[in-house]
Order: sequence, then C-alpha cells, then structure tokens
Amino acid sequence: MNPDDPRAQRTRARLRAAILDLAADKELGSITMAEVARRADVNRATVYLHFPDVDALVTDAMEDTVAQIARAAALCPRDAPRDRAPEPLTDLFEHVAARATLYRRMLGAQGSALFATRMRERLTAELAARFVDGSRPGGFDDVPADMHATYLAGALTGVIAHWVTGDRPAPAAEVTLAFWRLFRLS
Repeated sequence: MNPDDPRAQRTRARLRAAILDLAADKELGSITMAEVARRADVNRATVYLHFPDVDALVTDAMEDTVAQIARAAALCPRDAPRDRAPEPLTDLFEHVAARATLYRRMLGAQGSALFATRMRERLTAELAARFVDGSRPGGFDDVPADMHATYLAGALTGVIAHWVTGDRPAPAAEVTLAFWRLFRLS
C-alpha cells in the first residue's frame, strides 16, 4: 500500500472519522476494528492494512489535535502577567473543553496509553524547540532543556487528564489560569 495514493488517503480519512465518531459514543476499550470498518464502510481487512489496532488508529486520528495543543503550549509568552493567562493557553483549554468527552475517553483509565504518550512526546518536542530558539525562561540554565520541556509537557498532559476525568470539572477559564500560574513558575 502506497500511503501517498489518493485512495489510501481517502480510506485513512474515513477510518479516522469513524474512530472519532465511535469514541464520541462509547469508551475506547469497547470499540472493535469490526465496528470501525462498518462505520467507515470498508472491509475489516482494509482497516488492518492501515492500522494494527484501535489504539494506533485513534492516536493517528488525534494527531492534528495533539499538534494544535503542542503549538498552543509552545506559543505561550513566558512573561505574561500571573493573573492573566496568555491567549494561546486559553485557546488550548477551550479547545479541550469543547471536546471534553473525547479527551476523557482518550486520557481516562480506559483510554489510549499510546495517545497520552504521543501527546506528551509532541508537547516535549515543541517546547524543546522553543527553548532552543531562546524562548526558555531564565533561571533554569542548570537543568537540561529537554528535561525541562519533558517536565512541562508531562505537567500539561497530567492537568488536562485530571481536569477532563474529574467528577465535576472546573470551567476552562479557571483551569487555564491555575495552570498558567504553575506553568510560569517552571
């Protein structure tokens, strides 16, 4: 299979849409490849040609979302006031709030470990790149930049997971400001 073939690209797009539709309706652990195939209107063998399992498919389907979160986190100006979260961070948490059910399913106890890992890795890469470009806050010269980026990426992933899986999630603005206050100290 040639991934550049337009037919393969269309099939992958249908599979991505199918898994996200299914994930909006039910927990990831209960979704089968047969259901994905039915929803995408393809043969089950076709699904396996593109993805080895549901976890890989859902992680691929969420890649654009992960990239959006990573870019927003990396764009936060470190010198913004403590009591006003920067716009990219506000946008990030509003994005997650609008898709809270999906994130709860991705990051919850029955979620996708591959997705959580991919999210953390992508955040780490984006933050590390910003640090290399000189956007790293002062006072951390004794900590390797990649370790600092990993720490912040893990914190953001953890806060998002905690927020969306909680019994009574706080409003996005409240979580954004709380995270910003912690983030700017790191």
